[in-house]
Amino acid sequence: MKAIVLDQNGEFRLEELITPQPSENQVQVKIVAAGFNPIDYQMTENEMERKLLHSKVLGREFSGIVTAIGKNVRDFKIGDAVFCGSGSMGSNGTYAEFICVPAEIVVHLPKTVSFEQAAAIPSAGLTALQCLNRMNAQTTDFIFVVGAAGGVGTMFIKLLLAKGYQNLIVTAGNENSIKALLAIGLSRKQIINYKEGFVYETVLALNNNEPFDFVIDLVGNDIAVTAARLLKTNGIYADVTNFLTTESREVLFNKGATILNISNYAYGLEKRYNYYKNGLEQLASLLEQQLIAPPNIEVMGNLEVATVLKAHAVLRENRTNGKKLIMQINSL
Repeated sequence: MKAIVLDQNGEFRLEELITPQPSENQVQVKIVAAGFNPIDYQMTENEMERKLLHSKVLGREFSGIVTAIGKNVRDFKIGDAVFCGSGSMGSNGTYAEFICVPAEIVVHLPKTVSFEQAAAIPSAGLTALQCLNRMNAQTTDFIFVVGAAGGVGTMFIKLLLAKGYQNLIVTAGNENSIKALLAIGLSRKQIINYKEGFVYETVLALNNNEPFDFVIDLVGNDIAVTAARLLKTNGIYADVTNFLTTESREVLFNKGATILNISNYAYGLEKRYNYYKNGLEQLASLLEQQLIAPPNIEVMGNLEVATVLKAHAVLRENRTNGKKLIMQINSL
């Protein structure tokens, strides 16, 4: 099979690799579309993220067609359309024509979405769903979301709105991102452009000068200090980035905050496959009932090095404008 590999020098190359074959509990999938995530480029730059690298082929989510099954697999047959958050649990990453994954983490494709849309769901969807479930917030609570226009952010906002949460203030970085958030149901007064300055004062004023019950940080680094200051005493801070700073951790400690570290990786490491299966089935059900809309996507190209480099650059520079980036691998 063809795959894009990351060599020892940190360069991507298109290579011919041996096509993986399924073990007794796996399915082999011909990948139709794969999603890009910030962790992809972070694995090439960040020592912490690089530790999660299990294959020289990157990519952590996909949709496609089942092409072979292991002898113990009962829930799938050859020709089934599926999608999956493979993480580090597959034979290789998803920048490839084929992958083998445990059947326990694979879900049938929702009838209301395309292969390209489905490939955009797993990583962002599971992360957003974990945030929502672990927060255990009441619909009357006040929630501040930092970086709401990315893949996780837009899915998280869709889930909140679908479940009746209204007391939301969020940040975005440009007019295109703001338009994307307006399109999924937020009002203009709920969105601030964090690049215009005075974020703390503006957000606090929008919330009647009251700190927030929950802060969801999808950005980290410099803005994490501001986000931490906006949390109430004994509030809950959900960190999806692992990019809290020393100063922001000090602010959170002094507030007696509960910090939720949001990570899909922990469940894969412990082979808790039901987390992936149950989460994706819940998201698929919401999509089929049209309680949430599928992700807005942008197809960056086919299985080529240029596609990967382009997508990584857009992610690194935070230019997604509310869209999930997708690579088309195989045609149907």
